[in-house]
Amino acid sequence: MANKDNIFATPREHVGDFCFDDAVADVFPDMINRSVPGYQTIIETIGELAEAYVTPHSNVYDLGCSLGAASLSVARHCPPNQCQIQAIDSSAAMVKRCQRVVEAFNLPNKIHVCEGFAQTAQIHYASMVIMNFTLQFIAPEERSAVIKDIYDGLNTGGIFVLSEKVQHEQSAGNALINNLHLNFKRKNGYSELEISQKRAALENVMLIDSFSTHERRLRDIGFSDVVMWYKCYNFMSLVAIK
Repeated sequence: MANKDNIFATPREHVGDFCFDDAVADVFPDMINRSVPGYQTIIETIGELAEAYVTPHSNVYDLGCSLGAASLSVARHCPPNQCQIQAIDSSAAMVKRCQRVVEAFNLPNKIHVCEGFAQTAQIHYASMVIMNFTLQFIAPEERSAVIKDIYDGLNTGGIFVLSEKVQHEQSAGNALINNLHLNFKRKNGYSELEISQKRAALENVMLIDSFSTHERRLRDIGFSDVVMWYKCYNFMSLVAIK
């Protein structure tokens, strides 16, 4: 059973910037499922996309892998020995726990877990690259370069799966989807204190784009098609096809 997320349940005199430290890693499965609507649907669908698009003997990259949920989904959905999966995260706490999770299973496809940054990952002979709620934590001015490296390292016909929290471009619509998301978190047991303190912690480190910004960036870099396959409140998942 997942440890319960109560990181922000106690009042703090000063709320520092959010980081993926040991405390967050310990409660991450509970945190993500109570905070992101449809998270398990996204993870399952990543596996289904891998089954359809991952080609024999190619590489799959999971950038910002956290505890490896997307990598595990790919490993389980693909035929045995179909691919090599590179699970990369910049958080030492996440990498340590992810390695333990991966080692607990006898998987049909190998997952290599390592510590590193999406900005410096070496992408080559890839049929699939995943950034599952990762790009939003990368500085906006670095995002195009990261995606260009992904595009260059993808094989023709390969896919880039990008899941992100997004903002609506008009204020009324943005308020609507934000309020729906707040109600989602309340229904999942988060208090007003927890919601407000976590919002303050994320304010300077999670900088979100609109769907149109994501789509334009992907198309400008060269992806032939961009499909929004999932959207709920202010969360979406895209597939960009090379």
